[in-house]
Amino acid sequence: MGARRVVFYGDSITDAWGRREGTHFFPGKSGYVNRGISGQTTAQMLVHLRQDVIDLKPAVVVILAGTNDLAGNTGLSTLGMIEDNLRSMTELAQANHIKVVLASVLPVSDYPWRPGLQPAGKVRALNAWMREYAQRQGAVYLDYYGALSNREGGMDKAVAIDGVHPNNAGYALMAPLAEQAIQRALAHH
Repeated sequence: MGARRVVFYGDSITDAWGRREGTHFFPGKSGYVNRGISGQTTAQMLVHLRQDVIDLKPAVVVILAGTNDLAGNTGLSTLGMIEDNLRSMTELAQANHIKVVLASVLPVSDYPWRPGLQPAGKVRALNAWMREYAQRQGAVYLDYYGALSNREGGMDKAVAIDGVHPNNAGYALMAPLAEQAIQRALAHH
């Protein structure tokens, strides 16, 4: 059984994984492909899903998205809009025989580039929806949030660069969680 291809699909949090100095993107896993694009929202990711994920014919896709929508990178997004985009990506991938891992939005209590939005509650609500939807839809929910959050619903300073992006220690916590979720997805028939 050759290296199973797994696409990590997301925004700057995925993009920096293995590209930023000192981070390691699954050493020894030649089938793991990073398709993170900085600044992407779920709407943009849905448009690129075919070229960035489906055309690569992976066994599994790990989708980590939603924080840029909440930050309003491409205008105001409601939770319903984000959920619809995540739902569409999941169902398109599954229709193409790709197992889906939906990763929780990472904790954030403030966006440095757009302060005052108070996103913590929305992040929690989106993750609660995602957990429930993954269960209903035969996808795997990957809980990064629990490992990285502090009591205020922000990212623990020990694992964050700026309250939004994980540091090397953050990625080191995320990697085994991702690995477990991928194995769960592969075992799912």
